[in-house]
Amino acid sequence: MFARLAFFFSLFAVLAGAPQSAAAQQSLTVFAAASLRNALDDVDAAFTRATGIKVTASYAATSALAKQIEQGAPADVFASADLKWMDYATEHKLIKPETRVNLLGNRLVLIAPKASKLDHVAIDKGFDIAKLAGDARIAVADVKAVPAGRYAKAALTALGVWAAAEPKLAQAENVRAALAYVARGETALGIVYETDAKIEPGVKIVGIFPESSHPPVTYPLAETSASKNPAVARYLHFLRTGAAKTIFDKYGFSYLIRPVS
Repeated sequence: MFARLAFFFSLFAVLAGAPQSAAAQQSLTVFAAASLRNALDDVDAAFTRATGIKVTASYAATSALAKQIEQGAPADVFASADLKWMDYATEHKLIKPETRVNLLGNRLVLIAPKASKLDHVAIDKGFDIAKLAGDARIAVADVKAVPAGRYAKAALTALGVWAAAEPKLAQAENVRAALAYVARGETALGIVYETDAKIEPGVKIVGIFPESSHPPVTYPLAETSASKNPAVARYLHFLRTGAAKTIFDKYGFSYLIRPVS
């Protein structure tokens, strides 16, 4: 009899302790541009430590993510690598406009494999990128749809070298894939974001594109229209804090807003 009572008391104690806090039970899903991967993973981990809320991030080309959200993919937050795709999301009512913020900036750079003899390329009007590539190719993200590719095309066009560069382009599905082409030595050059180059030991930055040659590299974020997740407000607030800024700074992003407490 006493053994049976002890069993029921112990079972009651286990069940009473089973429910987790509300925060621990919460989670959210972020669709983010591929170039944010390393920095945002660290930010998300810090957010989870602070709140107990789990973040699942899906990384791909901004263009692909916008289309997935449009087709009903279950995302709570959309982080774009340019303004155009966030404008697209706004026009198609895929996000809540009042939550939109231009959070981060970046720079466009020319990279080469680590072992390349190229170094300190002066990128200005008419620079001979075709000659620099030689018989090899130049890795870029898809110039028609992916932000990094569109920035690259804009820069090459503004500098007057698009016609010479276009036949040599090896276009990838996103900027991280373009980065990998260069790191593996499959192309002689690549055009990526500065933050991408900094996290890949197999490449080096050989030149920086003038900011005047392309639209500012800007990362807007917003809550999706379909989201009804109460954790999103806390997440978007955390991205505005000094703690998040410190992490983004470490990876080389520029922070475009004044941090909140």
